[in-house]
Amino acid sequence: MTNLAPLTWQDCVQPDWQVSPRVRALVTTRDGGVSEGPYGRWQAGAALPGGMNLGLHTGDDPGHVAENRARLLALAGQSRAAWLEQVHGARIVRADEVIEAAPGAAAAPVQADASVTDRADAVCVVMVADCLPVLLCDAQGRAVGAAHAGWRGLAAGIVEQTAARVAALAGGATDELHAYLGPAIGPRAFEVGADVREAFLDTAAQSEHDETRQAFVAMDGAPGKFLADLYALARLRLARAGVAHVSGGTVCTVTEHARFYSYRRDRVTGRMAAAIWLAD
Repeated sequence: MTNLAPLTWQDCVQPDWQVSPRVRALVTTRDGGVSEGPYGRWQAGAALPGGMNLGLHTGDDPGHVAENRARLLALAGQSRAAWLEQVHGARIVRADEVIEAAPGAAAAPVQADASVTDRADAVCVVMVADCLPVLLCDAQGRAVGAAHAGWRGLAAGIVEQTAARVAALAGGATDELHAYLGPAIGPRAFEVGADVREAFLDTAAQSEHDETRQAFVAMDGAPGKFLADLYALARLRLARAGVAHVSGGTVCTVTEHARFYSYRRDRVTGRMAAAIWLAD
């Protein structure tokens, strides 16, 4: 474990946005950690040691996960992060309050799917392996947030509600926010049933119905099955919230085996982390 190279910025995906240098953000990949087996790196069709799994609930060695989390914090130059117990809902917490409430070195696993902060001593982080991570900040670097947007949370309003919370902390309007859509399952891989499509149509504004329908492509020879575009659905929800500056949303965790963990592809696998924080 000690012979494995530390996590570097080159191991991570970084948002391509024009915001204050005070805003720091990244999404980890499979590289830069110490996990092994199905949680390891993937090279030439084989799993190798050195995986950057951040999920304690995956069946990985807890010691490896702890080391990976420590590597992430070391890269960020931070001491604490608000690790959440994600439940595919729409609850949002303050990252700094989660951290302050924790009795030990690690934040308590409160049930929530997004966190926000306006403080420089707290990392907002969500874990993903196909679900969509959405990172948010205001351009001046006054507040940040991270949301875990699986289809249930996305339909329930997690993205627009997180945007509103970040804007409130920043003391501005949502049209001053920037959003980054991190690596998620792509529109050619996300097979869903009619219930998922109906969940979005039921919660869409009347003016959004056409674009919502376009985000679901009927599958040939599979009645009631659709290919869903999480990225398009998230952009619709961000537009509803008034967020005009949106980047990312171009990769697929399922098809890029060497770079990303994917639960839908592998079942037993690790989790990436999407993290955002404010530098001093």
